[in-house]
Amino acid sequence: MGLLSNRIGKESLKAGDHIYTWRAAWVYAHHGIYVGDDKVIHFTRGRGQEVGTGTFIDLLLVSSGPKRNNTPCSVCNNEGATTNTETNDVVSSCLNCFLAGGALYCFEYAVNPALFLAKVRGGTCTLAPTDPNEVVVRRANHLLNNGFRCYNIFKSNCEDFAIYCKTGLLVAEQGVVGQSGQAISIISGPLSAVISTPLRLVTMNIYGMAVMAVGVYCASRYAADIGNRLDVLKVEVEDLTAGLVSGRIRAVDNISQLVAPAEAQGLTVTAPVAA
Repeated sequence: MGLLSNRIGKESLKAGDHIYTWRAAWVYAHHGIYVGDDKVIHFTRGRGQEVGTGTFIDLLLVSSGPKRNNTPCSVCNNEGATTNTETNDVVSSCLNCFLAGGALYCFEYAVNPALFLAKVRGGTCTLAPTDPNEVVVRRANHLLNNGFRCYNIFKSNCEDFAIYCKTGLLVAEQGVVGQSGQAISIISGPLSAVISTPLRLVTMNIYGMAVMAVGVYCASRYAADIGNRLDVLKVEVEDLTAGLVSGRIRAVDNISQLVAPAEAQGLTVTAPVAA
C-alpha cells in the first residue's frame, strides 16, 4: 500500500483484514471483513446497494452500484437473486462476489496523523488501533449469525460494521454521524465550503480561499475520526447483539444514558483507551 492508494493483491490477504472496493465512478466504497477461505463478511441493505437516505443521494449511489447477475453465485450462492439479501443483513460472500468486478483495497489502522491527512479521501484509513485478527474474525462471525443494527448510510453502514469488527468501538450519541470516514467526508466537504466562505473577508485571493477550505475539511475529518472522538464506547460483540435484541442498547441522547442502563443490566461496556 502506498501514499495515494491502499490497493493490494489477493495473495496479500489475511483473515481479519478490513477490505473495501470502490464502486463504479468511485462515488462510494463497499467494506467488509475478510475471514479466510476466500470469504468476506459484510453488512448490506440488500443486494449490495448501500442506500437508504430518502434523498437524491440514493439515486446517485444506485447509479454507481455494481451490475448484478440474477444467477446465484456457484461458489457462495449468496449475492444473486436470493431472499436473504433483500433486507438489512450481515452476509457472507466469496471474494469475487464482494468485489463485483472492482479492485481490492485494504483499510489501514493506527496510521500517523500526517498519513491520515495525506489520504484526503475518507473511508481509507483511521487513527484508531485494531484488535488482534482472531478477535476481528470472531466478531464478524458472531454478527453474521446474530445481526448488526438497522442499516443507515450515515450512522450504521458497511464501513461502520467493518470498523466495529476491527476495534469494538461504537458511536454512542444519537443524531451524530457514525464512525464511517465516507460519511464524514460527504458531510465535511459542504461544511468546509460553508465555514470557509466568511473567510473571504480575510482574503479575496481564490487560491487563499481554496487553501482555507481544504484546511477546514482536513481539520473536520481529523477531529471526527473514531481514533480521536470522545463519543465512542468499546462494546463486547455478545453484549451488543444481546442488548439490541432486548432493547438494553439503543439510540440515546448522550453517553451517560447508554452507559448507566447497560451497566445496570450487566452489559460489558467500557470507554476506549487512548493509544
